[in-house]
Amino acid sequence: MTAQHELRFDLAPGGKLGGCFAVPGDKSISHRAVMLGAIADGESRISGFLEGADSLATLKALRQLGVEIEGPDQGCLQVQGVGLHGLRPSRTPLDMGNSGTSMRLLTGLLSGQYFASELIGDASLTRRPMRRVTDPLIQMGARIATSPEGTAPLHIQPAVGLTGIRYAMPVASAQVKSSLLLAGLYASGETSVIEPAPTRDHTERMLGALGCAVDQDGACIRVRGGQRLTGTAIAVPGDISSAAFFLVGASIAANSELTLTGVGVNPTRTGVIDILKAMGADITLVDARDQGGEPVADLRVRSAELKGIRIPSDLVPLAIDEFPAIFVAAACAQGETLLRGAEELRVKESDRIQTMADGLRVLGIEAEALPDGLRIQGGALQGGSVDSHGDHRVAMAFAMAALRASAPIEVRDCANVNTSFPGFASLAASAGLGIVERYG
Repeated sequence: MTAQHELRFDLAPGGKLGGCFAVPGDKSISHRAVMLGAIADGESRISGFLEGADSLATLKALRQLGVEIEGPDQGCLQVQGVGLHGLRPSRTPLDMGNSGTSMRLLTGLLSGQYFASELIGDASLTRRPMRRVTDPLIQMGARIATSPEGTAPLHIQPAVGLTGIRYAMPVASAQVKSSLLLAGLYASGETSVIEPAPTRDHTERMLGALGCAVDQDGACIRVRGGQRLTGTAIAVPGDISSAAFFLVGASIAANSELTLTGVGVNPTRTGVIDILKAMGADITLVDARDQGGEPVADLRVRSAELKGIRIPSDLVPLAIDEFPAIFVAAACAQGETLLRGAEELRVKESDRIQTMADGLRVLGIEAEALPDGLRIQGGALQGGSVDSHGDHRVAMAFAMAALRASAPIEVRDCANVNTSFPGFASLAASAGLGIVERYG
């Protein structure tokens, strides 16, 4: 996109947040619901599906693979499952757009098929590392070619036959774990994945809901090949990653109080709540309940004085997608916040460590980028023009920073916000954020 047609956020300084509303459906669960519904026997009815660009990339790919899908219509889908071996070859490459989840999980799913597939993506996605997925899949017998740098496009050849392996992941990653479990459905024997730290378990929960036995013994998750799935109703809760921006915004803006309804509070995803509470945030879970195997609650948040902390290492993988928002909270806290052990942030949609450090410094905050994290000294946010580098979570995080800024903030390159949070600007404006979208 040229600079003349680049989507930007213009943000007025100050203000407060309030109201009671829902955030869009969980992106991670939306991906998995469509994928698993596609290879199940019978129909799956999905509600709360996130109609963002990333989830829609998964939807389009499965349609190309011969799956009949009705919708989405206000978040509702009907997926006519084709069974474990019913996918058909696509006549054209499968374009994952900006979605790393789509590419990594579908790579596992397609590794066990009888036909060849090619997975491509946009400029950002084709810079992201894929060998963390392809290497263990190749150990299982998959035939996958990457670029010389280990990135997309990915060329997957027909499988001669996959064999289950026992794989200890060197880095905690739900995407790698999920990719191997999906490939394990097509492998002979048992596939075991050992996590160095807990990661989101949506794949395991959903496999169980569709009738597939998944065993867990401590850090080891196991699945037997050949198990068939049965279509079912899947209700997608609100995305805690999207809620995180409002949790931070209401925490840092004086006199704010809001309630976010129906948010997924899976314990493998609530690191952002634990971190913000450790910083002094006033967040309460109300009406905790179960929704299709996933824990859900309404989140009530009020403004609070935050303090800097050293972020506990065990919470890092449980909040890995929420750190851009957390960094803004740290910028508004008293004292220093230190994050270590988060190298994964350097290979997201942008290098989130460097991108956030650069943007915070533009806004007058002392921020030191570390190889595996960030050191932030809380202070007074100024105005300025920040480059999100096309990273949706960075753009939304800096939008919330305006609530504490002394002058207007411009956030550049915001089009990709639509990948995870369509309608973000209008919802944020209705809650009290002074935000205007502009092309220029």
